[in-house]
Amino acid sequence: MSERERELAAGLARVEERIIRACGAAGRARDEVTLVVVTKTYPVADVRLLAGLGIRHFAENRDQEAARKAAACADLSLNWHFVGQLQTNKARSVAGYADYVHSVDRARLVGALSTAVTAVDRAPLRVLVQVALEKESGQGEGRGGVAPEGVPELARAVAEAPGLDLAGLMTVAPLTGAYAGRPDAAFARLREISSDLRAVHPAATMVSAGMSADLEEAIGAGATHVRVGSAVLGVRPALG
Repeated sequence: MSERERELAAGLARVEERIIRACGAAGRARDEVTLVVVTKTYPVADVRLLAGLGIRHFAENRDQEAARKAAACADLSLNWHFVGQLQTNKARSVAGYADYVHSVDRARLVGALSTAVTAVDRAPLRVLVQVALEKESGQGEGRGGVAPEGVPELARAVAEAPGLDLAGLMTVAPLTGAYAGRPDAAFARLREISSDLRAVHPAATMVSAGMSADLEEAIGAGATHVRVGSAVLGVRPALG
């Protein structure tokens, strides 16, 4: 085992222990939570090492980098999650490799993704509506995500779009507004929004929330997917 593989294995072990403890505290089974490793700025070599350690879900936030990594790992059975803000002109590229898009926040993007997916022979793209909880208090208007009150309409658009499956919701703990510094309260609010969504769309069960700093709070509030980068991979300079 190489030094880097040992580092990654140690990082995974620490994160796994945190997930197990959080699931235990919340009275949840470990298999209710999927670890998605965010490999942005890290090399393809790390993806391949992590795959060898059993990771199957990977996330990226830039299309160019994601497309390159997905192509380089095409021989592996991996699930690719796109989690960054997505321009409509990148929809065709993302539809070529992504299994999930977590950051859908406007109807125009729904249309672009639907058009891109239906133009190729592939399985439906699983889509999550990104919720900007800070917009509920009238702040954070420049940040990606739809305000909570806009979720039902956007979710309906996704559910009706050819080639797309409405998978659930995603959020990032707000830095401004009523939930700033309160990830537990933010994720509890997301749980309420998710419950309302599932009353109309029962299959939309995914709740993507929690990162390296707050995965425990997210799991406590019912997150099904946690997106973890630095806690697994370590902190290193961006590669550009």
